[in-house]
Amino acid sequence: MKNTAVQPEFVEFQTKDGLTLPGLLYKAKKGKAVAICLHGMGSSVFYNKAKNSILASAWAEKNISTLYFNNRGAHVIKNLYVKRGNKDERKLFGMAYEKIKECVPDIDGAISFLKERGYREFYLIGTSTGANKICVYNFYKPKNDIKKYVLLCGGDDTGIYYDILGKSRFSRLLSEAKRKIKAKRGGEIIKEILPDEIFSYAGFYDAANPDGDYNTFPFYEVLRKKKLSTKPLFRYFKSIKKQSLVVYGDKDQYAWGNVPKIVEILKQYQPKLDYRIIKGADHGFKGREKQLAKTIADWLSRG
Repeated sequence: MKNTAVQPEFVEFQTKDGLTLPGLLYKAKKGKAVAICLHGMGSSVFYNKAKNSILASAWAEKNISTLYFNNRGAHVIKNLYVKRGNKDERKLFGMAYEKIKECVPDIDGAISFLKERGYREFYLIGTSTGANKICVYNFYKPKNDIKKYVLLCGGDDTGIYYDILGKSRFSRLLSEAKRKIKAKRGGEIIKEILPDEIFSYAGFYDAANPDGDYNTFPFYEVLRKKKLSTKPLFRYFKSIKKQSLVVYGDKDQYAWGNVPKIVEILKQYQPKLDYRIIKGADHGFKGREKQLAKTIADWLSRG
């Protein structure tokens, strides 16, 4: 694979609700197509230079530029300034406070920025929670400017929290979060939760609520025959009408130990989408980045 991608350019763009988000733009030598990449929960695009370059280089060979950007849910807790008229208001963001539906203004901001740069063909690529966000974005804004979607290792966070916390503790924390939100105290940090995670009550409720926007891939409910949701399962995923590629690694550690089965479940809801399983790849495709990059590049460049 030739390294045809130029060095990344640091960029910033604004969302309609006043946030300024940073990113890295890898410009292909020619072409008006660009891939917009959505990172996973609490992640960031600024600490994966090698992986970013491998993916962007493969896509640049097909004359596709790449934008990686930090959305408002990047990192765990951070202070950002929100522009309100002529004033800047400081507000807490990050994974601990994120609501997944807020991906809509983030993605729209990226598209508007890229249009100003002259791009005319847009692909949306989401990894982990980023794949969930593609489903949510499409559900709330089906008439959008994206030509194709690529969903990489979409996850079932609701099921994971239920499985780890257990029915009693999960239900208690969810009820407590609902009460805190109603009392306008949703921004408080939960003191009793998973050992390595920090959430506000509002952030946890958004991620764990079985009937919420976050629960786009409820694999646990199907695999374990546990009814957590009252709404139709996979309704966000099922709403996708655009050309889409779904990719998992067969060693994905968040796929309930059965990647072929979860892909089979997805095919029941969306039989016309394209599916790939990359052998030996984990949730982050570590060590299989070149294979992933080529898989996506070849698929995007098809008619």
